[in-house]
Amino acid sequence: MLDLANRKVAVLATDGVEQVELTGPVKALTSAGARVVVVAPTNGPIQGMNHDEVGDQLSVDHNLASVSANRFDALLLPGGVANPDTLRTNPQAVAFVRHFVETNKPIAAICHGPWTLIEADGVRGHRMTSWPSLRTDLKNAGADWEDRSVVVDGNLVTSRNPDDLPDFCREMIELFSAEYTLKAA
Repeated sequence: MLDLANRKVAVLATDGVEQVELTGPVKALTSAGARVVVVAPTNGPIQGMNHDEVGDQLSVDHNLASVSANRFDALLLPGGVANPDTLRTNPQAVAFVRHFVETNKPIAAICHGPWTLIEADGVRGHRMTSWPSLRTDLKNAGADWEDRSVVVDGNLVTSRNPDDLPDFCREMIELFSAEYTLKAA
């Protein structure tokens, strides 16, 4: 397995996150040695979901207001419908994501996670996948949408849904372990 011992990964999430799209990738990242930090716009735990059923309360490491995106090497954006829909309307969350876009740091987004990337102008010119209902949103924002379990394009890896987690986690770890070049913002 690839070694992420020198990587610090932010997971940006809030209430309504698809639980397994947070817990599965976090487990894969920590198993590969990454230091993973769950960041949310509010203090305290966030509510996980298992599709449309209420899941567990999930721990948050830091409030978004208390951290700088500069402290992280990579970003994970899990899905669920409510989670990214809330984040994309939060200017501070969008600015946090925009930092990763503008500095060309690696980003992994699954399911509805790309909604926040759209707001941060992070999809234009990228090949991507997502939950099928985001296809038109992504195309309208300048992405080339594909119906595949995982799509890697430059510093971005995307997947459709929890069934794709094995492919998503494998490609996310590979991308996050690669060296990347910061482009001028």
